[in-house]
Amino acid sequence: MSSCCCNHHGMDRGVVAPAPEGSLYTCPMHPEILSGGPGDCPKCGMALEPLLPTGETDQETRSLARKFTLSVILGLPLFLLAMAPMAGLHPLPPGVSPWVEFLLSLPVLFWCGAPIWQKGFRSFAEGHLNMFSLIALGTGAAFLDSVAVLFLSGSGRDPHALHGGLYFEAAASIMVLVLLGQWLEARGRARAGTALRELLDLTPATARLVIEGMPDREVPVAELHAGDVVRILPGEKIPADGTLTQGWSSLDESMLTGEPLPVEKTPGSAISAGTLNRQGSFLMRVTSAGAETSLSRIILMVAQAQRSQAPIQQLADRFAAVFVPVVLGIALVTAVAWMLLEGSWAHALQAAVSVLMIACPCALGLATPMALTVGIGRAARHGILIREAASLQRLAGATLMALDKTGTLTEGKPRLASLHPLPGFTREELLLHAAAAERGSEHPLARAVMAHATELGVQIPEATGFTAHPGGGISARIDGAEVLAGSSAFLESRGVPIVSLGTIALAPEAGAGVIAVAIVGKPAGLILVQDTIRPSAAASLEALRHLGVRPAMLTGDREETARFVAGQLGITLWQGGLTPGGKAEQLALWKRAGYRTAMAGDGINDAPALASADASIAMGSGSDIAKETAGIILLHPSLEGIVTATRLSRAILRTIRQNLFFAFAYNILGIPIAAGILYPWTGLLLSPMIAAAAMSLSSVSVIANSLRLRQRRL
Repeated sequence: MSSCCCNHHGMDRGVVAPAPEGSLYTCPMHPEILSGGPGDCPKCGMALEPLLPTGETDQETRSLARKFTLSVILGLPLFLLAMAPMAGLHPLPPGVSPWVEFLLSLPVLFWCGAPIWQKGFRSFAEGHLNMFSLIALGTGAAFLDSVAVLFLSGSGRDPHALHGGLYFEAAASIMVLVLLGQWLEARGRARAGTALRELLDLTPATARLVIEGMPDREVPVAELHAGDVVRILPGEKIPADGTLTQGWSSLDESMLTGEPLPVEKTPGSAISAGTLNRQGSFLMRVTSAGAETSLSRIILMVAQAQRSQAPIQQLADRFAAVFVPVVLGIALVTAVAWMLLEGSWAHALQAAVSVLMIACPCALGLATPMALTVGIGRAARHGILIREAASLQRLAGATLMALDKTGTLTEGKPRLASLHPLPGFTREELLLHAAAAERGSEHPLARAVMAHATELGVQIPEATGFTAHPGGGISARIDGAEVLAGSSAFLESRGVPIVSLGTIALAPEAGAGVIAVAIVGKPAGLILVQDTIRPSAAASLEALRHLGVRPAMLTGDREETARFVAGQLGITLWQGGLTPGGKAEQLALWKRAGYRTAMAGDGINDAPALASADASIAMGSGSDIAKETAGIILLHPSLEGIVTATRLSRAILRTIRQNLFFAFAYNILGIPIAAGILYPWTGLLLSPMIAAAAMSLSSVSVIANSLRLRQRRL
């Protein structure tokens, strides 16, 4: 084991320090174990894996395949030679067969099985008893007993009589089956990491660096730095994050966002690493490269989530902590009981070895990590990023989904619905002054006014003295005239009489946001801006109801708007006009009412609610604080993603429970049978080879069941 292997129990599981690909290794079953190089886990003995797949052929899998192949080549004649006398066959002279069995077993056990012995001895030396402890004890006991019988009896004995006390073929067969299980397990873990390797493959190996006055030079992507200019040709993948500086193109961003439609890019547009250039050649200036790109951060997040532990894993951990010592005790009691009851050392040894073989807890340890690795990898392909496994388990159990309105239930892109000038002002005059004053504002309602004016071709004059008044509105001067735009309360606070604004009938635009405008201290009229409900909202909410999750809405928008949107979507549980703290308080009330809550939002004002919910989902287009607070991030902001994440979380948790059932069932049923509980009634005494096969089958069943998540319909 590498000397830098250490236990980081205090590490924040939500953070992974960027590191060069493959520089850190960890255990699939104990993610707190970190090492600077490959080796074995000091706790369970499993081979450490790189935090990020390297994309190269897995050395462990290839080595196990070679050792397993040789073990079969040597183990098969050994098995046939040992079993031949039972069929009345004697292929070798008397006294020779046992020695040939002995010689054939040596390479199978001590060359092919060397990794198993190393892990077993290390488990005893370091005090971390695990599955390899049981395998080493079982095969070691069978082999040493056979060696003792062989050397003490000599070679002149009848093979039939001698064979009754030999277990060379049993020890070798156990090792063959263990190697088979280890090889299949390694292959399964490698397949589980396919999603990460697919993400890694999104970035090309080289980039075309543009240097003024010189021909373009192809360089490794690892050598790119912020400020470099690279040329992108049609059909090429983007090597780094950057900004388009020259040219035009249409990019396929579906691998990152899940959105199938190509996105047009013009000078000034942001470009993400891993996206595909569909058409057009352009130049881009690199803003982030290597581990700093959005794609690299996504890969690191997925890798960390795959290594994190769900709360359900605690059940397996508590069981495994006492399991191996208990099994050792059961094996000892079994051997003593057989000696006392039957006086047969052969039966006692066979039963004890069978107990040790069938009880190996490998399947138990793999039950949760395998399902999480496969499920989280599939989620990444759907544009769903899981920050930690606990978020999945909490989302799977949610009974109420609280949704923010703007940007979640609605498009988050308000449009101007209507203009309502007061007498003495025209529609054009109202729009022109409002657009000029709002030009300096970043508020979504201001952008809607600007967009409408631009569409109509209105020549917007320059404004001076722009001032934003948080929570109220803005003020500016256009051609010397003061213009105010904002809420009616804001206008009134600035000395504008607003009585006449109340005469404007707004019923046709229920649910719209209202901008009151005043020019030179006189109320000029109202502008109604309306957000658009997402086309998929109604169907997605119905899908949530079908899953037994009650949709709810929390919004800071005024109650009239909230009521309109809730009515359109059939949401009966909603609250409007809430502050960020108010959203969190409302969630707490629902939790006290018995709901297991989940929250989906995209804004800074959603962060407190996201933090207080049992499970939290942030839209990828939302604020950084929302994404940092949430446990699950949707790269493509869609309600379908929320439904998919909920379905996938339940599928993963269901798979984990099935895996744990397989693991517990094998042990609960297998150990008593291996100990010989059925022998008095049926004469059945489980062979150590059958016990080893059952142990391997339990691990393979867990892996196969987990891999089904890759094709499960969502």
